[in-house]
Amino acid sequence: MQTLKIGTRGSPLALAQAHETQARLMKAQGLPEDAFEVVPISTSGDRIQDRPLSEAGGKGLFTKEIEEALLDGRIDIAVHSSKDMPTVLPDGLELSTFLPREDARDAFIGKAVKRIVELPRGARVGSSSLRRQALIRRMRPDLDVVMFRGNVQTRLRKLDEGVAEGTILAYAGLKRLGLESVITDLMPLDVFPPAPGQGAIGIESRIGDGAVERMLAAIHDVPTGQALACERAFLAALDGSCRTPIAGHATISGEKLSFAGLIISPDGTESHEVRLDGPARDAAEIGAEAARTVRAKAGAKFFDGWA
Repeated sequence: MQTLKIGTRGSPLALAQAHETQARLMKAQGLPEDAFEVVPISTSGDRIQDRPLSEAGGKGLFTKEIEEALLDGRIDIAVHSSKDMPTVLPDGLELSTFLPREDARDAFIGKAVKRIVELPRGARVGSSSLRRQALIRRMRPDLDVVMFRGNVQTRLRKLDEGVAEGTILAYAGLKRLGLESVITDLMPLDVFPPAPGQGAIGIESRIGDGAVERMLAAIHDVPTGQALACERAFLAALDGSCRTPIAGHATISGEKLSFAGLIISPDGTESHEVRLDGPARDAAEIGAEAARTVRAKAGAKFFDGWA
């Protein structure tokens, strides 16, 4: 392999994640910068800005074109925000590698106030995430939640233009872009739990590509991989997509895994939580069991009409 081609979306955050992956591979393998090529790929999710992803087709809109390039050999690996990844991948592909996870919390960015609890009644808060929208409505049912699509810079510009008085973005993404200064408050995990995979960079590759597998093994973070196996199993068992407000977060301490999950109705009026601990080696089984537990708590009718 003369040049490892790294596929990514073209947003500033996606490119930052691709270059972080490149830097880790350069260090781990002792390779020069020109041994890699970052290949930006425009996705349907980036192009569709006029409606929620839940109406347009879900998370796969951020990965479809990148995965096609991976399957036909135009790129060798694909770098993703793990929370954007569908739970079912195309045949022949796998999420093989995870970089060490950043802080998984969400961050509030307010224009006139620092915290969401300080917003006046009827104030507008922008978000494109059904999970964030539902959690905002649970915290503050008096607020007006408005649709906010676009990359981080686009959403911050909309805030400056007065489209909303506040917005909520992933803390990890803001850190990777060096934009911590815009944050006015960090949302506690127990009050505002994150999306499964939030804060983790995932690398997708072709199954059976031995040369790539050996390169990626050197940068894989095992605890992050275990946490994500749990969270993605929870999401998969609940048929999670952009149409379902689901939160889930696993932490690893030595050989022990602790998981907290939540399902919430889109209007924020009903929610059900689950907490499970167990051996980290059983991560996927714990996530699936947590999903069965919370589904039993909620009842079959809880999910009716979500799609």
